[in-house]
Amino acid sequence: MREPVELAKSYRLLNHGPTVLVSSAHAGQRNVMAAAWSMPVDFDPPKVAVVIDRNTATRALVEGSGSFALNVPTRALAAATLAVGGISARELPAGRDKFDTFGLTTFAASRIDAPLLDGCAAWLECRVLGEPRIQQQYDLFIGEVVAAWADPRLFADGHWRDDPAGAEDRTLHYIAGGRFFSTGEPFDATATPARTI
Repeated sequence: MREPVELAKSYRLLNHGPTVLVSSAHAGQRNVMAAAWSMPVDFDPPKVAVVIDRNTATRALVEGSGSFALNVPTRALAAATLAVGGISARELPAGRDKFDTFGLTTFAASRIDAPLLDGCAAWLECRVLGEPRIQQQYDLFIGEVVAAWADPRLFADGHWRDDPAGAEDRTLHYIAGGRFFSTGEPFDATATPARTI
């Protein structure tokens, strides 16, 4: 059985990878925004892509600094993720940023100036690889991952753990309309024989 999907919403069929929080800093300013459109694009050196709209304050900071961080929030940060994704830094009172406004604590990155958010499952520090045409035309930024970190309770030995500490520690996946789901119970596909076609 199948039903047609409105083309304007077709992206939602693929758009449930982990939501990320893009943090940035430049010239004494810092910002964080939510992004549902991010993905790995290469292994060696590792590269990621993320869509950063030209109208965001984050875009100016990323272009100015040449770097950004992808923070992978957990379910415990769902409300904060929705909050930072629902307001522009330009709407905040002078002298305030989203970190202060929403009570988000940060720590210093090791290779870039962008702050990293406490309470996330993972962090990727990225240096922008200049692709001006795709940045301008598609708002797509490609970054080389120059440092990566993970909470060892959630990611160890190169894999997401099957037994995270609790439901609040699972990653978030945006499904539009202010709604998320979090990762569920793992299963081993090798334990079930494939059907013969």
